[in-house]
Formats: sequence, C-alpha cells, structure tokens
Amino acid sequence: MKPFIETLFDLMDNPDVARNGAVVLFAAAIFLVGMIGLLLLARHLDPVKKRLDALMIQNTSTVSVLEQWAEQLDRFAHIVLPHNQDLQKSTIDRLTRAGYRSPNSLVIYYFIRLLLMVVLPLLVLLMYPFFPKIEPDKFFFSAAIAGMLGMLGPSYYLDKKTTKHQRSLRNGLPDAIDLLVVCTEAGLGLNAAILRVAQVISDIHPLLAEELLMVTAEIRAGVDRTQAMSNLARRTGLEDIKGLITVLAQSMRFGTSIAQTLRIYSEEFRDKRMQKADEEAAKLGTKMIFPLIFCVMPGFFIIAMGPAVIKAMAVFSTMG
Repeated sequence: MKPFIETLFDLMDNPDVARNGAVVLFAAAIFLVGMIGLLLLARHLDPVKKRLDALMIQNTSTVSVLEQWAEQLDRFAHIVLPHNQDLQKSTIDRLTRAGYRSPNSLVIYYFIRLLLMVVLPLLVLLMYPFFPKIEPDKFFFSAAIAGMLGMLGPSYYLDKKTTKHQRSLRNGLPDAIDLLVVCTEAGLGLNAAILRVAQVISDIHPLLAEELLMVTAEIRAGVDRTQAMSNLARRTGLEDIKGLITVLAQSMRFGTSIAQTLRIYSEEFRDKRMQKADEEAAKLGTKMIFPLIFCVMPGFFIIAMGPAVIKAMAVFSTMG
C-alpha cells in the first residue's frame, strides 16, 4: 500500500500529470452538475406534474433547498442510510430533538455526512502539488484526519443544535406552566388551556409554542391525550417536560384536579430552578480559578513586579 501511495504522489509531483488530473476532475464536476441540472429541469417541465400541482392544494410553507434535493436522493436511500434499524431510529430521535422534523431529514443528514467524508480528503489530496516539500505519508494522514472530521462533524453540529433547541424550550417552560395554571383555574379544559398558552407565548417562545400546537393538533386528529403528551416528551427529550407529562397523566388517571396538580408542580419546578441557580452560583468560584491563574494573575504580576525586576536587572548589569 505504501509504495502505491508514494508512486501516486510522485505522479502528482509531475506538473503535466497534475494539470491533466485537475482538468479531468473539473470536467467530471461540470458533467455531474449538468446532469443534475437536466434532471431538475426535466422534473420542473414535466406536464404531468404541472397538471397535478394545478389540481392539488399545495403547501404554502417554504421548502428548503436540501429538502428539494432529498426528494431526488430518496432513490439512493438504500446506499446512504445505514442498515441498522436501531441506529436509524436513534438518529431520527436526535434530528427531531434538534428541530429537524422533515420526512427527508434522515436522508439529508447521512448524505451530508457521506459527502463530507469524500470531499474533504479529496480537497486535501488536491492541495499536495502546491506543497511539494511535505512528505506523502503526512498528506495521506491529513486526508484521513479530514475524512474523520467529515464523519464526526455533522454529529457534533447536531448535538450542539439539540442543546440549543432544548435550552430554548427549557427557558420558556416556566412561563408556560404558570400560564397553564392560570388558564385551568379560570375554567378552561386542558386541551383549550394548552392551545391558549401556545397562542400567548408564540412571540416570546416560538419553539415551545410550536411543540404545544403540535400536541393540540395530534389530539384533534384523534390521538389519545396521554399519548400526544408522551410524544411531546419524546420529541423534546427534556426531563422537566417528562416530569410534567407524568404528573398530568397521573392526575387524569386518578381524577384529581388538574389545576391543583399544575399549581403544585409549578411551585416545585420553581424551587428546582432556584436550587439549580444556587448550584451554578456555588460552582462559579471553582470555575473562576483557572481564568484567574492563567489570565489575570500573570498580567497583575507583570504590572506590579515588572518595573522592580527591570531596575534590579539594570543594577546587576552595572555591577557586573
């Protein structure tokens, strides 16, 4: 394997070979883009599709470019998607918690991952003629690192997106619970109260309002209320929402007052948030040790002791 790689890089050192290879890659890229453009143009100019679009009610929501491409990628789903069904299910849950609810989101995710795993190493290898002094083994190792980054990068981004999405939901949950208490004590049923709360907080906490509206939509579609709220807990993945769903399910099962249950949970949830804030405040002193040692203290010592050290060095130099 190693002699083959060295031979390949020796050929890339040749300017004619490198130039011809770049021309071939550029021509292949133009051919690929042209074929994709022709396929999209043929699909757009299809008279049958135009007739169906005229007869059917079209969704007015904006569809992203990736979702449009995913419709074309469905035929390659058996190549892009992993064969492990449990892995597919867990990835769908991660995408849902990150806010990607499109039916094609799974195909888009694995297509982007596969594309980065192929494109990034190729870009690293194509840069080799511009750095001829670097050894081929190092370039091959860099290409392997780029492939690993292409594999792990989408997963890392998805985790960060999930954390941001859950933080937004967690910040809006106290207001939603307080409003639920007010609405239920005013005489509204739980379904009407959830709908009213979603309408009120739509401008302040749009993500949480969207989740609550989805719960009401599922209930109107015939899904059991307990199941709809369980779906909410599964979509968000928040322990606070799971606790709220559990309390409401027990209240409906045993026939206790939902308003009283929500008020008790609201008070406990508020106490839990205060305890969490106290815990974070207690950790602040420990977290500030490293910035103080490595950032603040060196500057302080330089300013405080710098002039004395300079004078001492001048005195010692004159004595010497």
